Amino acid sequence: NEKVPFKPRYEVPDVLIKEPVCLSCLHLGTNFQSLTVLQKDADKLVLTCADEDQQLHVTANPFQIQFVCKGEIVWSTNSNGLLYFEHLQPAPQSRKSTSQEEKEGSANSSKQENQDDLGLWEEKFGKFSDIKANGPSSIGLDFSLHGFEHVYGIPQHAETLLLKNTSDGDVYRLYNLDVFGYKVHSKMGIYGAVPLLLAHKPGRTAGIFWLNSSETLVEIATKAAMEVLSSRTPETSKQRVLPQTDVRWMSESGIIDTFILMGPQPFDIFKQYAELTGTQALPPLFSLGYHQCRWNYEDEDDVEGVDAGFDMHDIPYDVIWLDIEHTDGKRYFTWNKEKFGNPERMQKQILMKKKRKLVVILDPHIKVDPLYTIYSQAKERGYFVKDRKGKDFEGICWPGLSSYLDFTNPEVREWYADQFAFSAYKGSSEILFAWNDMNEPSVFRGVELTMQKDAVHYGKWEHREVHNLYGFYQQMATAEGLIRRSGGLERPFVLTRSFFAGSQKYGAVWTGDNKAKWQYLKISVPMLLTISMAGISFCGADVGGFIGNPEPELLVRWYQAGALQPFFRGHANMNTKRREPWLFGEENTRIIRNAIKERYSLLPYLYALFYRAHKVAEPVMRPVWVEFPKELETFGIEDEYMLGNALLVYPVTEPKVTAVNVFLPGPQEIWYDFRKFIRLEGHGTVKIPVTLNSIPVMQRGGTVIPLKTSVGKSTELMVDVPYELRVALDTKESAVGELYLDDGHSFQYLHEKKFLLRKFTFHKNVFSSRCADENGQFHTKCVVEQILILGIKKQPSSVTASIHDGKDQAVAFTYDAKISVLTLQKLSLNVGIDWVLHIK
Repeated sequence: NEKVPFKPRYEVPDVLIKEPVCLSCLHLGTNFQSLTVLQKDADKLVLTCADEDQQLHVTANPFQIQFVCKGEIVWSTNSNGLLYFEHLQPAPQSRKSTSQEEKEGSANSSKQENQDDLGLWEEKFGKFSDIKANGPSSIGLDFSLHGFEHVYGIPQHAETLLLKNTSDGDVYRLYNLDVFGYKVHSKMGIYGAVPLLLAHKPGRTAGIFWLNSSETLVEIATKAAMEVLSSRTPETSKQRVLPQTDVRWMSESGIIDTFILMGPQPFDIFKQYAELTGTQALPPLFSLGYHQCRWNYEDEDDVEGVDAGFDMHDIPYDVIWLDIEHTDGKRYFTWNKEKFGNPERMQKQILMKKKRKLVVILDPHIKVDPLYTIYSQAKERGYFVKDRKGKDFEGICWPGLSSYLDFTNPEVREWYADQFAFSAYKGSSEILFAWNDMNEPSVFRGVELTMQKDAVHYGKWEHREVHNLYGFYQQMATAEGLIRRSGGLERPFVLTRSFFAGSQKYGAVWTGDNKAKWQYLKISVPMLLTISMAGISFCGADVGGFIGNPEPELLVRWYQAGALQPFFRGHANMNTKRREPWLFGEENTRIIRNAIKERYSLLPYLYALFYRAHKVAEPVMRPVWVEFPKELETFGIEDEYMLGNALLVYPVTEPKVTAVNVFLPGPQEIWYDFRKFIRLEGHGTVKIPVTLNSIPVMQRGGTVIPLKTSVGKSTELMVDVPYELRVALDTKESAVGELYLDDGHSFQYLHEKKFLLRKFTFHKNVFSSRCADENGQFHTKCVVEQILILGIKKQPSSVTASIHDGKDQAVAFTYDAKISVLTLQKLSLNVGIDWVLHIK
């Protein structure tokens, strides 16, 4: 920051969950105060963290910081001398304000601007002016990552997983914008911004978190650099050439507030980032099912017909969505009385009976209408964003002339949360949840379709300071509203289009207005992996593509991919043909049905993954290199990914494909076809035949996956369905896995420890179920009915079950010698108690 700023500079609030500690020192039981001085002179300071293996070298002239580990430089700051800080300034005395000029009708304003050289103080964008009250205030700093050439992160862009060099001047931009049908392979800013960059090399992962919510640009340059391996004497120091990636951050305003995450392993980075910004909120179980959305389902009869269509075609689903047309003239928290005249009946008689849910859209712009209660209350209380003259900012969006709620104001968020009360939101029920769209914020006739930067928010901060936080704050307020509606008992579900660092605490995100084209299906995989690495596990892309009409093969392939990604929603633009899963012929319906049903059978595994994301910040969907950080061949893979640690998924993203080249990582790993149970031979790139029926999914040896044995109409109707355990043995003929259970909807898992965490272990022909957390107090009658063990080399003579406080029992089994699969059948092993199976 400036030592004595002309006025305060913006410092991002509410994103950090607590004051950070020195995470790299936690294992030593120390914090920042434990840093000790090894060397101190007029120009240099050397600090160490408990031992001399890790040191910080700070030089004053030129200013530079280096982190040295075991004699090697890991990263350095300002090594290229690009530290930049524009100080705030008082406006030139000769410059009259725009309001003064308007009042006086000055005919010489243009001449005056030229005289004062006001290009730094005012920028023109067509008919718009951006007045910088205290001049330009940009900041910048460079970091050099020594020995690193693979960098990832800084979502959201429709780009490759590996970040590209920007030497051509096409830099990565973090600036949340409403972009309809964004371009593939573009570094432009779209709906979200998380200023987190990860770098990886064998042996170390590092991260840079640049906490700034104004428009930010990121330059990346990878080069070969001469490194000096330091020692205690200059004579014994050595030189070698290593790759180096230089990263330059530039933001329009604010302060330099940066965190270096030291790893050293990928999962350490995820935990360290979560220590700063929080973990993924544990979603309600229903939200992991399939969501059916369209702009727009016409009326209550349409909703009822679509709902019945899923049952008629034996396709499970959990949530139907209503877009802007369900409201009274795009007035949010209202209903179109002609089309949705009895919304409570629709929810309770159509959806609630089948344990299904409704999601409605709630955008941040509010129609300018004195008779609209939301508008009149917000107007009276001064809850809208202001323009630079102090009047309510007004822009055009879906309702026409609109004002924009100032969610940066805690009082506005409190008031907005109260609007979800049943007494306020007439026609809503406990099964209604929320979708925050257009919250970049979108302004149809604004510069780049968003709010002017000199608009004014709570605390007299300009919009330029808080732009990338706006959607973050709306989702925060919406999630709080749904929690408050339930008396603090129920978990919310909120999907947001605009997001920032920390948005994972409040719900889910998606990749916005994609197109029904193959390249958008393909780019969705690296987009989702990048978002996942930035802490937001609950993410997805519109299945089928929002814009345009997908050919049947594309739609099928998108369902198959989406079913194995965290957030699973089909969505379509109002100008597209109807796209319910049964409208593309019987054969395509069958394939889509199978994909959705497979998703539902995998819900126990997915829910356990989300528990891990919530508890210890492990991404649900993760790049292959995260699981195999030493394997160079995985570092650039973006056409396949790991779903948890157990499943390798390869979406088919091109038409008329009959075979794909799948990379099987880990020379010591065993991989099994998830559906056929066949062991896949070889390591590295393997050619796998494919048909339209499915996409390649492989289970990793050494894992146990819990599944449901059958599928119901919705997740809540599957609570008592028995489990199957899919055990895949590794080279040591061992496997481990987890099952997490709670009631699926409340906060009792947190406040009353009403949860169950079980650990399954297979070793030396003994398979056991043990409690993995003694604090859990959740009870269930559900049982394990079947166990498949893949990789058993010979048929056993007997299998017996030892159950806590019970006698040993013989277990029925079959053995398929051709594929080495042992199936234990007709079991009735309660998932909440200890038991052991002995295979002899």
